[in-house]
Amino acid sequence: MAIPVLTIDGPSGAGKGTVSRLLAKKLGWHYLDSGSIYRSLAIGLLKKSVDLNNVAEVVNVAKAMVLEFDCGDELVVKLDGEDITAQLGLENIGNTASIIAAQPEVRRVLLQKQQDFRRQPGLVADGRDMGTVVFPDAENKVFLTASSIKRAERRYKQLKEKGIDANLSRLTEDIEERDRRDTERATAPLSMASGALFIDSSDMTIDAVIAEVLKLIR
Repeated sequence: MAIPVLTIDGPSGAGKGTVSRLLAKKLGWHYLDSGSIYRSLAIGLLKKSVDLNNVAEVVNVAKAMVLEFDCGDELVVKLDGEDITAQLGLENIGNTASIIAAQPEVRRVLLQKQQDFRRQPGLVADGRDMGTVVFPDAENKVFLTASSIKRAERRYKQLKEKGIDANLSRLTEDIEERDRRDTERATAPLSMASGALFIDSSDMTIDAVIAEVLKLIR
C-alpha cells in the first residue's frame, strides 16, 4: 500500500514548520523538515570552514553527516550527535543553506535522505520543493505563503523574544532577496506544485491554516 505524503511548500517565514509539525501530530504521521537538513549541512560546513564554492568538499560533508530528528513538543535536530537546534534559526545559517541548496550536486546527495523519511503510517514534508521534486507523487500538496513584510514581522518578533537584536527593514530585504534567489535558481526553484492548495497566511491564524489543510486531506 502506498505511504501517504502531505507536502507543504512555500517561502521562508510563511509558517510551514509550525503548521507541519502540528499536522504531523494530529495525523500521527512522521515529520520531515527539509529546511533543517540544508541548515544542518550549512552548520557543518561553517564549523569546518569549508569554501561554499568548493562543491566537491560540500558534497563530501553532506555525504558524511549524520542527522537525527526528535519531533516532540519542539523540533530537536542533532548533527553528528550534537544538538544544533538553537543554531538553525540564525540568519547566516539560513542564507548559507539557501546558497548550497542551489547546487545540483548537493541536492542529489540530500534527496535520498529526504525520501527515506517516507514511512508508515504517513509523512508530512515541509520545504520548498517537496511537492515538485522530492515527493511529486504525493496525494496532498499545499503551497503556504505570506507577504514579505508579514514574514519579516514574524521573524522580528521571534528574534526579539529571544533577546536577539534585529532590524525590521533589513529582515524584509533579506527575505525578499532569499525569495528571489530561491525562485530564480536553475535547480528545483521555489514554485507551487500542480494541483496544490494555495494558502496565504498573511492574515490567518495557525489554527485556521491547519483547518484548511485538514479539509484537503479528509
